[in-house]
Amino acid sequence: MTDSSLLAGGEDTIVAIATPAGRGALATIRVSGSLAATVARALGADHLPPRVATRVRLRHPVNGETLDDALATLFVAPHSYTGESALELSTHGGAVVPNGVLAACVAAGCRLALPGEFTRRAVMNGRIDLVQAEAVADLVDARTSAMGRQALAQLDGGLSRRFGSLRDEVLGIEALIAYDIDFPGEDDGPVAPERITQSAASLLASLDALLATSPRAAMLRDGALVVIAGPPNAGKSSLFNALLGDARALVTEYAGTTRDAIEALLDCRPVPLRLVDTAGLRDTDDPIERLGIETSTRYLRSASVVLACGASDDDVRYTARAIAAYTGATIIPTRTKSDLDAETSIEHAVSAERGTGLHALLAAVIAAAMPNSHASASASADDGAMLTRERHRTALAEARSEIAQFLEAWQTGALPAAVAAVHLHAARETLQEITGGIVLDDVLDRLFRDFCIGK
Repeated sequence: MTDSSLLAGGEDTIVAIATPAGRGALATIRVSGSLAATVARALGADHLPPRVATRVRLRHPVNGETLDDALATLFVAPHSYTGESALELSTHGGAVVPNGVLAACVAAGCRLALPGEFTRRAVMNGRIDLVQAEAVADLVDARTSAMGRQALAQLDGGLSRRFGSLRDEVLGIEALIAYDIDFPGEDDGPVAPERITQSAASLLASLDALLATSPRAAMLRDGALVVIAGPPNAGKSSLFNALLGDARALVTEYAGTTRDAIEALLDCRPVPLRLVDTAGLRDTDDPIERLGIETSTRYLRSASVVLACGASDDDVRYTARAIAAYTGATIIPTRTKSDLDAETSIEHAVSAERGTGLHALLAAVIAAAMPNSHASASASADDGAMLTRERHRTALAEARSEIAQFLEAWQTGALPAAVAAVHLHAARETLQEITGGIVLDDVLDRLFRDFCIGK
């Protein structure tokens, strides 16, 4: 039996450890399927009241050996995450106890769950849609609090409702077209052509607004790219460490210490920052250092903000001019080592040694990183929905293309109304596929392929 056929079935009762492996205080074992209550009884958890955590002494169903003093919670279908009867066992952590309970569940009639199978069953049983399922994965994988908040909003159905609203707009236009075809009347018919034109144009604007949120979602997920650049010994690594509050980069008095880019994510509000400490920019014959400098220039081309660093005012100005040739990002001249010389005309003078000027510099970086995200945010829907996945963006762009083709055909009269309406039907189906209204096995396989075991 293939993985796909196992996932598509849903008749088996599945089990998995839902908490990470390793030393820990607690572990959670999840069971889902028609045998959930039977498995509980086999392990010694009799007469469990639904949705109430009950202390039980778990025993192996074959030899009666005591496995753990644990908590068991039974969920009766359809009132569970998967929509099936489910059992959650909270045991002591570590390696021995959770795996022993897992083996006991298998002995009681379960099979091991595949990655994402719990969430896939939730989708197949109508508990959540595909977009919400992706939000579950995004929440688990979130590296920033901003992405975590966005995933929670998506899990709550905000983005799904937005797709549903767009689909309803398409249906509205289809209804107008159908009425115009069925009841043509005389002259312009019962539906003014301008009304259909305006509805399609409004729908295009809504699609464009949602598509425009994709860059902001990427920024929330990965952080705005902030490159710390300058010549060797300009204090870049010290500044990098000071902003992070952690000694992530090696700091020495010798030029050329940083020979490759070092990245770190600074999770701050309202936008996380992806800080990059780069190799010192200078002419060099050292092939290794030259490779590091080439890496630095690649980062500069992709940056949202660049800190042009220097130990003196002249160094800062020279660095800012030199960097401008490599990037279109906002450049913030930054005077480092201000503790050595307080006299400066540079607005942002910092001392990694003393910590002075860092808060003001960080505020300037965030302000510089925000304009592009503000543009996306202002274009987004009132509910804050954003496109967090390439699958969403690709499908929405396809739907937009269909609506644009319909509008062109409608305005020019190049196609009969009934033929032009085919584009509306295609757009509606594409929007429906996003949330799983039309479920394809290969789409589900790709979606759940990278999920955690037990989720």
